Amino acid sequence: MTAPDLDTLRAAFAGRLITAPDDMAPFLTDWRGKWRGAAIAVAQPDSAADVGAVMAWCHQHGVPVVPQGGNTGLSGGATPDDSGRALLLSLVRLNKVRRIDASNNTMEVEAGVTLQQVQQAAAEAGRLFPLSLAAEGTCTIGGNLATNAGGVQVLRYGNARELCLGLEVATPEGELWNGLRGLRKDNTGYDLRDLFIGSEGTLGVITAAVLKLFPPPAAKVAAFVAVPSPEAAVALLQLAQAKLAASLTAFELISEVCIGLVLKHMPGSRRPLAEPSPWYVLMEVSDAHDEAHAQAAIEGVLEAALEEGHATDAAVSASLAQFEALWALRENISESQGAEGKTIKHDIALPISRIPEFIAATDAEIAAQFSGVRMVVFGHLGDGNLHYNVSPAEDRLGPVHAPAFVALEGPLNKLVHDAVAARGGSISAEHGLGVLRRDEAARYKSPVELRLQQAVKAALDPQGRMNPGKLLPPAG
Repeated sequence: MTAPDLDTLRAAFAGRLITAPDDMAPFLTDWRGKWRGAAIAVAQPDSAADVGAVMAWCHQHGVPVVPQGGNTGLSGGATPDDSGRALLLSLVRLNKVRRIDASNNTMEVEAGVTLQQVQQAAAEAGRLFPLSLAAEGTCTIGGNLATNAGGVQVLRYGNARELCLGLEVATPEGELWNGLRGLRKDNTGYDLRDLFIGSEGTLGVITAAVLKLFPPPAAKVAAFVAVPSPEAAVALLQLAQAKLAASLTAFELISEVCIGLVLKHMPGSRRPLAEPSPWYVLMEVSDAHDEAHAQAAIEGVLEAALEEGHATDAAVSASLAQFEALWALRENISESQGAEGKTIKHDIALPISRIPEFIAATDAEIAAQFSGVRMVVFGHLGDGNLHYNVSPAEDRLGPVHAPAFVALEGPLNKLVHDAVAARGGSISAEHGLGVLRRDEAARYKSPVELRLQQAVKAALDPQGRMNPGKLLPPAG
């Protein structure tokens, strides 16, 4: 097949067209360095209309398209395959905050605006955009929506899907659908917005979005709580929800192994409690009144938890610096685990009531079947999302042991994901399927579900050019 003439592509849109191999390389490798691909070029359009022009050119020439935001994904969903047939479509130049409607509590932004820029623009308008991720300085809102990102405040505000009211999307043929309606009620047919959110670029390209904003809290207080077990953490969650209701904005479960890694690899980190505990909870309260009111509310919960045996010790932030230091212990876990060595990651969701039993049973199964590993467990207990990760044991670190550990990935994944499925859970909570979990997810879906999803894909992308090989297994 003759390669398409890139000069005609260059003439079709305003923006950058990158063709030099060295300049293209950063876009063709994922953030973790796990996947590397090839592309005919990297296109960086300047506007939604230019995205449409690029898509129309690709449609005319039969060129596959791989959309990419900040390239911070963990599942290989924004990396092309190695065939070299695809165009890598980078959205980073679509970086405008188009408008903010403070009275309607909405913001219209282009897909390449980083999550941190969205947060800052909202704050300057006296509003809050609550989505918060470790990669927020680099990840883009288009990517957040394409993967339905979660983060630490899903308990209070929901996933990216719940934070989006409308979209602008470029279709595979190059048409622009303008669904940028800032409405909270709109019952006028199929919800096209929800089709594109979480579709990982397999149906079209998100070019802009209308996002929900909220009044900012007057004060935020965090508590780092020692708990004897995951069962106690779930009991503490129930107690906190009963007493704090919507002011409980985050509730994270963290194992002592995680804290040990952060203390080892993050200079300046310190343990906020006098004695170690097997498990901890990091909880956050947002208050509409003031910090004193927030502290009183969280201390009331902790007093009851200590009396009932759900907690054994706690530290409550009394300043912004203390608040940030407590959150740093949670936010630095992934980086610390990476600094320790190879990691086998599982981003899973379970009914909250099943999490303690899942951890106990699956930990025991892994210990019985695999030697030389450590469980590194943390996550968003408030919404049932665990990062159930595995690292080498301390005496199995270093390159000499790496091949044997990597060889465990397939069997470990099957054990963990079978245990998740048996308890009514999901094997991908917030990172997306990409290529990493595509085939595994298909094993747990019914034939009816797969058929319906393939039908949607065929209807919106009949040529199969949108992010091929991602999210869904090949039809047939």
